[in-house]
Amino acid sequence: MLILKSDGVFRSHSLSLRPNESSEYLAKREELRLAEIELMRQRERVAELRRHLPQGAPIQDYQFEEGSRDLNAGDAPVRTVRLSELFTKPNRSLIIYHFMYGKRQTKPCPMCTAWLDGANGVAHHLAQNLDFAVVAAADLPTLRAHARARGWEKLRLLSAGNSTFKYDFGSEDRELRQDSTISVFTHDADGALRHFYTAHPWMAPDIRERGIDLLAPIWHFMDLTPQGRGNWYANLDYGTKVHAASK
Repeated sequence: MLILKSDGVFRSHSLSLRPNESSEYLAKREELRLAEIELMRQRERVAELRRHLPQGAPIQDYQFEEGSRDLNAGDAPVRTVRLSELFTKPNRSLIIYHFMYGKRQTKPCPMCTAWLDGANGVAHHLAQNLDFAVVAAADLPTLRAHARARGWEKLRLLSAGNSTFKYDFGSEDRELRQDSTISVFTHDADGALRHFYTAHPWMAPDIRERGIDLLAPIWHFMDLTPQGRGNWYANLDYGTKVHAASK
């Protein structure tokens, strides 16, 4: 229930529920509320641990290939851009998503695509506090064609070209197999580039595809429902239009 205090601020003292809910439902819902609070606090503890990681190792100023920021302006000319040039302001972090596309990954990863659909939707919000880019092993025309089909007009798209960037940060192995990965970098005042944090979906032998779930809302919406996420997996075939899956 929400109660209006004398200072004019609403505060929740218990859940706002329908009056005809069963006592069993009310008890279990309260148990769930307390668990959700603990989950929130645990997320905040984890975020604090991440923020207080020691200074990361210095890294080289990798080179990438980039086309026009306007996806509809064609794929030429292509320019070389360095990692250091992806930082747009001082005292900002750079997040790079390693997109599974290119080399042995001949088709764009559906899960990566779903993840980046979401990132494109919030890119203008992210830009207020950090820099964000997508790096793929695919050549620029191939990468940009997929981006046009998905409407990724807000994402900065880069090809790793001949650089070892993806291999060095674990999103590509010696057999050229790809893995979705998220990496964070910082830029010191003296110009040094540093690795801050990298995460993969595979966190442990028994955790194969959940390591970066927190960064995409799709699964969390599903987890709100009694059906849950089940064995749902993204698919490129249903495109970007909103419609229910066929039965």
